[in-house]
Amino acid sequence: MIELYTQGTANGRKASIMLEELGLEYNVHAVDLFDAEQFTPEFKALNPNSKIPVIVDPDGPGGAPFTVFESGAILIYLAEKTGSPLLPAEPRARSVVIQWLMFQMANTGPLFGQYHHFHSHAKERIPYAIARYGKEVNRLYDVLNDRLGESANVAGDDYTIADLANYTWIERFERPDLDLDIGDRPALRRWYVAVSARPAVERGMKVPS
Repeated sequence: MIELYTQGTANGRKASIMLEELGLEYNVHAVDLFDAEQFTPEFKALNPNSKIPVIVDPDGPGGAPFTVFESGAILIYLAEKTGSPLLPAEPRARSVVIQWLMFQMANTGPLFGQYHHFHSHAKERIPYAIARYGKEVNRLYDVLNDRLGESANVAGDDYTIADLANYTWIERFERPDLDLDIGDRPALRRWYVAVSARPAVERGMKVPS
């Protein structure tokens, strides 16, 4: 059984949704980020960068236990382990999925996170930072809306890990208190509603309970 070390964040929920999508059994270890459990020696032995999520697969490559950190790496690892179509085998389709996964890792994650921090958590309110990152968030919304105006899902017709990864960040910011709204982007809204309705997504979003 896979051991999942996580918390209810956008990155953490990528791993739990993926495990639910694949129907894999897993134990949940809730890492208390507010109590700095991610910086303990025990957790740093799993991820030297002190970030969730982390999985430990008791039946890793060669049959030995294997630890995987970084949410994108976890998605790729689990898809490859199970031969899931969530990461296609065909080279062109596979590359497109990975490109849009990297888009999330390099853009929607870091930039949305910076906006959230400066908008809601920074001790000093810095209008320049809020405006800068807010502009980037809206630009990325537009990138996704344009893409989803061309295809049913982020990487093409089929639902993949690229959708799963981007969804948890779009969902994270569907909140009025952040002054953001995807409602004026119909293709993004259509996709958001469809992904939200997936049973595995509903279950994975509740982890840890």
